[in-house]
Amino acid sequence: MKEMQPVTILLVEDDDAHATLIERNLRRAGVVNPLVRLLNGREALDFLFNKGRFANHPRPQPLLVLLDLNMPEVDGFQVIKEMKKDEECKIIPIVVLTTTNDPHEVQRCYELGCNNFVTKPVDPLAFSKTIQTMGILINIMSYPHCP
Repeated sequence: MKEMQPVTILLVEDDDAHATLIERNLRRAGVVNPLVRLLNGREALDFLFNKGRFANHPRPQPLLVLLDLNMPEVDGFQVIKEMKKDEECKIIPIVVLTTTNDPHEVQRCYELGCNNFVTKPVDPLAFSKTIQTMGILINIMSYPHCP
């Protein structure tokens, strides 16, 4: 079995219930990696670019971003745009994890540079299974280090 990588998971999710369900089911899938939860896109950008309350905190390496789209202040689309414009952040994998399954939004996310798009099922049991499956993938993926 492949050795687990020390990737930090950045969960950008404004819904407390979804965030709890995501974290709980990642843990059930055996993901023991550090997880940082942020409430909106503004916090995510501050974290990624060492601004605001994260100004003196070095960004963990490697990093995986699990990103909701519809959030207050700065939405997920803007987070993807800003990350992919930046020389250091553009290689950080982004998994969009959202309730929408609108084909236009899926297309837009991929055009902006997300690496994967997962629709959160409405049914709580299906949602749990989806996150557990994602957890298995997180454990076997390889992650790049930023320059």
